Amino acid sequence: MKRVGEVGGGTGEVGGTPPAVTVPAMVSAIDVTRTFGHGDTAVPALRGVSFVIPKGQLTALSGRSGSGKTTLLNIIGGLDTPTGGQVRIGGRDLTRMSDHDRMLLRRGTISFIFQSFGLIPMLSAAENVGIPLRIAGVGRREREERVQLMLAIVGLTDHAAQRPNELSGGQQQRVAIARALAVSPELLIADEPTGQLDSETARQIMRLLRTVVQSEGITALVATHDSALLELADSVLRLEDGRLVETAH
Repeated sequence: MKRVGEVGGGTGEVGGTPPAVTVPAMVSAIDVTRTFGHGDTAVPALRGVSFVIPKGQLTALSGRSGSGKTTLLNIIGGLDTPTGGQVRIGGRDLTRMSDHDRMLLRRGTISFIFQSFGLIPMLSAAENVGIPLRIAGVGRREREERVQLMLAIVGLTDHAAQRPNELSGGQQQRVAIARALAVSPELLIADEPTGQLDSETARQIMRLLRTVVQSEGITALVATHDSALLELADSVLRLEDGRLVETAH
């Protein structure tokens, strides 16, 4: 397995090892910094973070609480802007976009999964999954077909009519994953998606994300503090006190 950022290579010499196919980058971060506050009260959350995530890869982001994981995810997802450096998503310079353009990027290119699930209590599983499709203006018939497909992918076809309080924690997170996938994003960002789940359910959810990345052809960046889940990722980015240490397994 390659370290994050090693997306090409090979000698290309006659009779030697054939050159590796270069995979286009989905996420590129160059010397990203983020500081909160000013002057003597300034707190650096990210300190010169650089990496590349190739398209179609599941990358895990690890680190202790306070290491900068959520800050980094918010910047990559266009929810926050860095103090310095550059972030590119699918070749587009996120750091130069207007607020409106970042909003459009989040609506059509990036989807989020959160630890708290974020489901609307009074809506059924199917209705929750259909929310981003409604926002995108997808017609009713196409929307219903897409919702059915997404629920089938996450194994919840038989639970379409149930509301969140009628589902287990693992099932609620599966609904959240289906909702995030409904609009066919290029990049899926998940912030501690297994944080409220027991260890076995957490592994099931991580395996599901692994399967989804492969079947849907998307790129996923998943923050987790659970070292047991890192083996299911293609590559691992580890943050320590706002600095990045690249690892691979």
